[in-house]
Amino acid sequence: MMNRVTLWDLILQTVQEIRLRWKQKAGKKDPGKEPMMGRKAAAVLILILLFVLGIVYYIYFPAITTMSIQMWKMILAIIIVLMAVSLAADGFGKGYVTLRSRIMIGIAVVTAVVFGIGWLFSSPILSASKYADLMEVEEKEFVDDIEETDDIRDIALMDTQSAAVIGQRAVGSLSNVVSQYEVSDDYSQIDLNGTPMKVAPLEYAGFFKWFNNKQEGIPGYIMVDPLENEARYVELETPIKYSMSAYFGKYLPRHLRFHYPTAVFEGYYFEIDEDGNPYYICPVLKANAGLFGAKDVEGVVICDPCSGDTEYYDVADIPRWVDHAFDGDLMLQKYLWKGTLSGGFINSIIGNKGCTKPSEDYGYRVADGDLWLYTGVTSVNGDQSNVAFVMMNGRTGKANYYPVVGCDESSAMSAAEGQIQHLNYTASFPALININDQPTFIMALKDKSQLVKMYAMVNIQKYNIVATGTSPREVLSQYREMMAEEGIVDDSGEEITSRNKKKITVIDIQYITMDGETYIYLRDEEDILYKKKIADDETLMLIQTGDHIEAEYEEHENKIYDLISWK
Repeated sequence: MMNRVTLWDLILQTVQEIRLRWKQKAGKKDPGKEPMMGRKAAAVLILILLFVLGIVYYIYFPAITTMSIQMWKMILAIIIVLMAVSLAADGFGKGYVTLRSRIMIGIAVVTAVVFGIGWLFSSPILSASKYADLMEVEEKEFVDDIEETDDIRDIALMDTQSAAVIGQRAVGSLSNVVSQYEVSDDYSQIDLNGTPMKVAPLEYAGFFKWFNNKQEGIPGYIMVDPLENEARYVELETPIKYSMSAYFGKYLPRHLRFHYPTAVFEGYYFEIDEDGNPYYICPVLKANAGLFGAKDVEGVVICDPCSGDTEYYDVADIPRWVDHAFDGDLMLQKYLWKGTLSGGFINSIIGNKGCTKPSEDYGYRVADGDLWLYTGVTSVNGDQSNVAFVMMNGRTGKANYYPVVGCDESSAMSAAEGQIQHLNYTASFPALININDQPTFIMALKDKSQLVKMYAMVNIQKYNIVATGTSPREVLSQYREMMAEEGIVDDSGEEITSRNKKKITVIDIQYITMDGETYIYLRDEEDILYKKKIADDETLMLIQTGDHIEAEYEEHENKIYDLISWK
């Protein structure tokens, strides 16, 4: 019976044969008298190999699991190196191959075959149904499930670029902060006690800033209110020590890898709980097809970046305040698999019967105490219309499907930009809301500096109805008036019960031009200003000083109110 050959024996034999050949060429005819030197050399070689592997693992820290492609690459690299050393010891390709080298070649071939078979069964070619079944979608009626919007307080209309501009201003005046730290570009959209909010941690501004401040840590984070276009810096009692900008053992992914060596992490998302305490939410993926195909979230690791404490939760046990267990890009990918592979892989390539795909981007909406991701659904033929909408829960992965036919997001954005093309504003990705049982897109309009200047609403089914305004309340009023003019809804009193009305006496009138638009400012006897864009209502030019009018308006704390309409 052949004795079992270990890795140590292989390396030992390799070193000894290299030494034998070298000594034979040097004229030493009796090399067998120095076996202990060979063992010492082998031990040194083993230690060097382990040291190099340790450094490589510390730098790249792959997950020690068959689900990690990076781990497979490292295994193949190690086997190839050992095989090359063994073949070199056999005479550098001169025709003599020892049993040891044949075993190494066999191990390399078997590893490559196993990897290839695993990859094949991981692909949609053989596992289309496993990909398609990752997401369960429940079909619902838009009018019944999406509550009508009277006051736009749960729609996150600010994108990350705008949040970054406002957030940077919040720390710009803090000299002790801005000189050593910078605001992360990775803003997370969260639901904070029923209100949409964007949060981002401070980061070390480079290696030397980390080295000088690693003992003090990161002192706080930025919180941006997308509804009020305001940001504030939150200073922590206990600073953040583990972050994405730290180094060595304080680098968050490395810290988590050493605690969870087999976990396949999908991302690291900064969030805060209801009390404002910072955490990193780190989804853990599991392969559902082959070795590493059809990955989906099986749980999350929640890390306290101040202390480094971690805890793992299965999907069913994730705390309610968590919003990023399922990443938006992963959810889009899962719906793409659902829409294209439900009829099989061949159908997704040829025929495309019943195949649909999600939009290339998504928005957010706070509902039922959770953060939901929203995206449109269109046919794979790439036309400019949606056949439905999907809302996906970022904590549970649940998805709701709403069959609503209308314009897609890019068409709505173009329609909104066309209304104010003279201002060169750009539209952010729209959100889906219900206005008088009408599916409606609402979006922010930004200037070149990425600041929100206006808002727009577009009727999804009749996207010639486009309303714009300087505030969400103003654009909502304009939109309802336009729908009434089109005969879509009745202009009833029920629609305007949330508006403020009162009779005022106009004691002063001023006209001011901003961003190419002229606004009228009316001052009443209580020294309150009412402003409105002339282009929205040219009859404003008829108002004169001393007139008594009935004003419908939206209040603001600075006593400059948005004039919605007047009589």
